[in-house]
Amino acid sequence: MYATAAHIERLKPPGRRAFLPWLFMLSGDVQALFKGKTPLPWLGGAGAAAFVALYVTTIYTSLDERRRHTRAPLLALAGLAAVTYALGIGYAGDWLLCFPLLSLASGIVLRGGKRPLGPVILALSGSAGIIAGFRGGASDSLTVSYGTILSGLVTAAILSLFETVAQLRATRQELARTAVEKERLRFSRDLHDLLGHTMSVVVVKAEAVRRLAPKNLEAALGQAADIEAVGRQALTEIREAVTGYREGSLATELDRARSALDAAGIEAAVRRSGPPLAPQTEALLGWVVREGVTNVVRHSGAARCEIEVRGGMDRIRLEITDDGGGVGSRATGTGATSTAGGEAAEGAIGGTGLKGLAERLSAAGGSLESGPGARRGFRLVAELPVDTEDPMEPEVKEARTA
Repeated sequence: MYATAAHIERLKPPGRRAFLPWLFMLSGDVQALFKGKTPLPWLGGAGAAAFVALYVTTIYTSLDERRRHTRAPLLALAGLAAVTYALGIGYAGDWLLCFPLLSLASGIVLRGGKRPLGPVILALSGSAGIIAGFRGGASDSLTVSYGTILSGLVTAAILSLFETVAQLRATRQELARTAVEKERLRFSRDLHDLLGHTMSVVVVKAEAVRRLAPKNLEAALGQAADIEAVGRQALTEIREAVTGYREGSLATELDRARSALDAAGIEAAVRRSGPPLAPQTEALLGWVVREGVTNVVRHSGAARCEIEVRGGMDRIRLEITDDGGGVGSRATGTGATSTAGGEAAEGAIGGTGLKGLAERLSAAGGSLESGPGARRGFRLVAELPVDTEDPMEPEVKEARTA
């Protein structure tokens, strides 16, 4: 279902050239003109030429967004209607096929909710049936009438459907951008509320150190110790805030990924097997799922995305593949563990994109690979040991424990 919806969404609306082949319906009438089977062939030829010219003008002006809402398509349609009735009443026969073409052009010009498409199509169908009945018979009347009403309504419905899909796509993209902006604002407000008081305390105590240092060194050292304690507490609060913002269980991230793919019109296939995982392992794989699915939604143009988690006794493997057209850079990481305290702390908090993910998984003894899929699309593979240690330096762990 989702693959079909995604395929429909990527389809382009029929262009102006798509409606020109319908003019071949008049080929029999044109042949009759050249063979002399039509009375006053010069008049019929002039009428046929006028019909073709007005039909093409109507199609091209009504499908041009700059001219669609001007008077040009309506004037061309009115001229086309006059020529159609003249040919239908004067010659009848195969010339009655001009009425379905007139209805088709009317569906293009009058599509949308502000113009009287229904009454116009019904009037064309009724009058075409009456003319065909007088000049032909009951069977001709029903055939021409049915063809006229069907061609106009189907054409208008198809074009309106494509325009509605385009509007929904634009609305969904705008909602996604708005949601991202709201989340950024929320997180910035949270950080402001978190650090505002702490930084005010640090500034006040730093001023106290500056004032007390020349007079009372012991008191100044006490204030400096307070600054250190407040700074450590602030570092812990920032880390906890960022961790709470970015981390979550793997099951939660998989559910979010499925929802995001569904919202983007991409069919999601999620499979998970293996033993329960440590929280740190789930958090790392959750980061991979979030980054991988974000890239699929934003850049792949895919109709289907598969997420598979397979676990053994020693290692856990996460693979994300799609059938889109995007091919990204390749990022890998293996085994090297950071030992510098500052680098480790940064690795615990920061890092964005595939490079940041590769560094995180490498610090945990895992690896990350990305590149083109086996057939098409993009492939992201992450592997981790089942029992993953928290990839932070011992000093930070001890500080948290204390």
